Amino acid sequence: MTHHFSNVRLGARLTAPDVCAFLVWAPFARKVDVALTDPQPRQAALSAVGNGYHYGQLQGAGPGTRYQYRLFTGQAPDDVDPLVRPDPASRYQPDGVHGPSQVVADDFEWHDSLWRGLPLSHYIIYEAHVGLMSEEGTFDGMIARLDDLKELGITALELMPVAQFPGNRNWGYDGVYPFAAQSTYGGVDGLKRLVDACHQKGLAVILDVVYNHFGPEGNYLADFGPYFTDAYRTPWGAAVNFDGPHSADVRRYFIENALYWVIDVHIDALRLDAVHAIYDFSARPFLEELAIAVQTAAEQRNRTVLCIAESALNDTRIIRPRAVGGFNLDAQWNDDFHHALHVQLTGEHIGYYADFGRLEHLAKAWRDGYVYSGEYSAFHQRPHGNSSRSTPARQLVVFAQNHDQVGNRMLGERLDRQTSFERLKVAAATVLLSPFIPLLFMGEEYAEPAAFPYFVSHSDRDLVEAVRQGRRKEFEGFVWQGEPPDPQDEATFASARLDWELRRRSPTHAALCAFYQTLIRLRKTVPALKTLSKRRLHVATDEDHRLLFIRRWHANDEVALLLGFNAERVIAPVPFTAGIWRKCLDAAQEPWQGPGSPVPEVVIAQGPLKMEVPSFAVLLWQRSEQSGSDSKPERITP
Repeated sequence: MTHHFSNVRLGARLTAPDVCAFLVWAPFARKVDVALTDPQPRQAALSAVGNGYHYGQLQGAGPGTRYQYRLFTGQAPDDVDPLVRPDPASRYQPDGVHGPSQVVADDFEWHDSLWRGLPLSHYIIYEAHVGLMSEEGTFDGMIARLDDLKELGITALELMPVAQFPGNRNWGYDGVYPFAAQSTYGGVDGLKRLVDACHQKGLAVILDVVYNHFGPEGNYLADFGPYFTDAYRTPWGAAVNFDGPHSADVRRYFIENALYWVIDVHIDALRLDAVHAIYDFSARPFLEELAIAVQTAAEQRNRTVLCIAESALNDTRIIRPRAVGGFNLDAQWNDDFHHALHVQLTGEHIGYYADFGRLEHLAKAWRDGYVYSGEYSAFHQRPHGNSSRSTPARQLVVFAQNHDQVGNRMLGERLDRQTSFERLKVAAATVLLSPFIPLLFMGEEYAEPAAFPYFVSHSDRDLVEAVRQGRRKEFEGFVWQGEPPDPQDEATFASARLDWELRRRSPTHAALCAFYQTLIRLRKTVPALKTLSKRRLHVATDEDHRLLFIRRWHANDEVALLLGFNAERVIAPVPFTAGIWRKCLDAAQEPWQGPGSPVPEVVIAQGPLKMEVPSFAVLLWQRSEQSGSDSKPERITP
């Protein structure tokens, strides 16, 4: 796109206190008017300025003015039956997805001028749904939770999508106005207050954005131009036109959206939803163009801003540097790590879990990242993935739970409903003591008992029924018992709200929260754990006893981590290297509501030795010095 309006931002932008400029891409319209509905109803024609763009400035259209576009798509000059639609680049939808858009002032008073963001290696992510984190279900309601997150050790708050969706409850992946922060959450001003508060507390903010599809209700983009293509199909509907005719202007729309969040709202990282459903066979893919635009904007502002992809492809091209044919995104979610861990904790082997089951799968996830790096996958019924062995550890995000892996279960039950308290501690240590970027799902740290089911609030009855049927069909491959909760029922949403005070009033929940806090503190302070490296890492498995033994080191610091997936106590060889090993953490001990541990506080080893290992053990040792003794290895109790 080369016309002279390429530097004018899409949507409604104030150029003076009482003057608003409107720019919309509507190549399907012969003529476009902007219709002001409040406070003084009137209409004005926009000028066609080339390439399907329409532009105009209006006096008396200050902040709070509500407006819509009138699209004249017919050929007759006296066309009097236009399509009346909200702005595709609306910054605020006060009356929902079908109502008029509203002009928003950009005069927020920021207090984060010294904030420059965080390096990726410092990220400890907390994924949260705005509507469930507080009784208010708003951005402002989340601010009250920030001190608790800070105390836990979290460094980055990840928001599930907040782009305007139908009704007042939704996971967020049904958004249809990518530039408009959900009105029932508090709109863009509420989001800015949350971001500003996070930055003042040293927390980065990640925003989940959905560029692979639009929700079914309130999606009027197809009336404006060729935003969609019939060449591909996503599981959620029409595919976005990223590589067909006029795709340059479609790309502009999404790249402007990304830059809006980064520049105007001070977002620190974008989590790009399901990039495997962004179909694009162009020589310069959209994801690469997006990464360049975001990185350029960040450099110009002396900030660190990241792009983190979700992908089911196990394809390192997404995060490889451009110099070696990659798209140069900063990081990617690693589902393989989750699946390998989940099967060890639960024994579940249905659906995509059928590809996992051996402890060696989890060991490979620790060593490499992807478990499937070209091997045959029974679930996909073909070879799957490529090798991530040379991928830096900091580029892979790992988790024991997230919104998908919980919410896409039929009943939305969390891990604590699928396994035991002792196993939850193993899950926490596996994620938080790994060399990868850890992500926690809201409430995980204290074993929140509330389920996280799928929920919506559509207004179309046929669509609601289609969603219900679609959920039932989705679970056919999992043979789960029962019926999924009704996504439309408000009670389904209400049942998912967090009981935040449970972490304080229940000794068991408080102990787990303290365990998470300790793991995060160790990750931040122990040099061997703080340094995110797969090269300074050795992983050994004991399939017979179901033990995973990991050594990590940096300079003169070395730690040994034993993770047990054994249901009973076992006597097993532990492959120590020679030295004096002091115990830093033992999940079986009393502070962590454990049953008691036979493992001493100090171990002197000349090499591997046998020891009694508690069931579902989490044992972390730090080597204090090299043993020079030729005597028989011994265990020293305190």
